[in-house]
Amino acid sequence: MKMRSWLTGLFLLILQWFSAQTDEAVYADPVFDFPEAKTQKIFTDQTRIRKEPDVKSQILDSLSTNQQVLILKKEEAVLKLGERAANWYKVSYRKGDLASEGYIWGGNLCLGYRNKNGYDFLFGLSKTIDRKNEYDQTEKQNIAGIKIMEGHTLVNEVYFDAGRGEELRSATFNIESNHKLQNVDFTLKASTSGDACGIASYDQYVLLKDKKLILLPKLMSISDAGVFYHSEEFIFPNDQGGIPNAFIIKTRNMELDDKDREKKTQSSKTYLWNGNSYKLK
Repeated sequence: MKMRSWLTGLFLLILQWFSAQTDEAVYADPVFDFPEAKTQKIFTDQTRIRKEPDVKSQILDSLSTNQQVLILKKEEAVLKLGERAANWYKVSYRKGDLASEGYIWGGNLCLGYRNKNGYDFLFGLSKTIDRKNEYDQTEKQNIAGIKIMEGHTLVNEVYFDAGRGEELRSATFNIESNHKLQNVDFTLKASTSGDACGIASYDQYVLLKDKKLILLPKLMSISDAGVFYHSEEFIFPNDQGGIPNAFIIKTRNMELDDKDREKKTQSSKTYLWNGNSYKLK
């Protein structure tokens, strides 16, 4: 009996050791690194404000999309939901004449926001979904979104794929011209990047027409230290080589053959724009 108890105890110790080895530390995605003493905006509607930086902590309040908050402090605690990992932040905010403080999960904040013509344009990540890849394997995929807001009222929104956690080292969000596309007010460009060899970067262009957002095909670029690269870019009517009432996706590829010689290829697709929608030529 003593031998059996000893063996049982040894087995439990070994099991705990292996379990500890598989518990990986969770690190925040750099894209959610928001500086202290700077303002940010809420992306996820009804974002919860908690008493402590913990998902089980008491809920003090909830904030609507486009609410402005001031980052007071970045906490060490990190929460990972799907493919999004972010620190908790202590924030202050105002509702009317009332000033309040609490803790918010960084994944609910905007990655970028802009204002133009009296409207706010917000870019952020909304959730993670499971999706089958070309090999019929299930992969985690982040879903990003762009919203048009008039105050706290949602005017329009669109959603698109934004890669996985390792592809979230940096993000940018900008307003560009209409690129001479008929009936387009202007263009929004949201980008995410892995900033490393072999990790993809994505550009998502969105047209604004009559307060409606229209997604263009997503562009991807990836490279690995001179071994290969794949890049995609738009040629708009106002670019060199552009044509009226259309936009072109130009793709370039390079890979080394078995004798380390560069093999380069390029191709293009033309999409016709009729002032309301586009189709492949």
